[in-house]
Amino acid sequence: MFHKTTTCWAGGMIFESDNPSGNKFTMDSKPTDGTKQKGLSPKALMLSSLAGCTGIDIVDILKKMKIKNYSLKIVVEGELTDKYPKYYNNVNIKYYFSGDGIDSNKCRRAVELSVKKYCGVMEMFRQFAKVKTDILFH
Repeated sequence: MFHKTTTCWAGGMIFESDNPSGNKFTMDSKPTDGTKQKGLSPKALMLSSLAGCTGIDIVDILKKMKIKNYSLKIVVEGELTDKYPKYYNNVNIKYYFSGDGIDSNKCRRAVELSVKKYCGVMEMFRQFAKVKTDILFH
């Protein structure tokens, strides 16, 4: 499989990008002139992509396990190196599940399958960062 994106400069530090589905999004860096950031920062977008990838896996797996009536929140924190080029060398992912009568064993299994088998973005992160996961139930 081959993916292609196109990213165009939109002035200042703003870039607009599409993805293979045709959806578009805006990226921007933190402004130094006091104006508001108009898009997502590229590095933070990587963390969001990781959460989205593993989250999609988990929802799909839990659907196949016939698990319903739950909520899932994924919080990803990344620690950047001190020297350029700065990259995430430590990443912590916290999975927060809640819901009445939630099956914690099945939720744990779904996370495990995503982390170890299915999530391609997770595998990419493992190539350059130490990735730690935690699962919490409320």
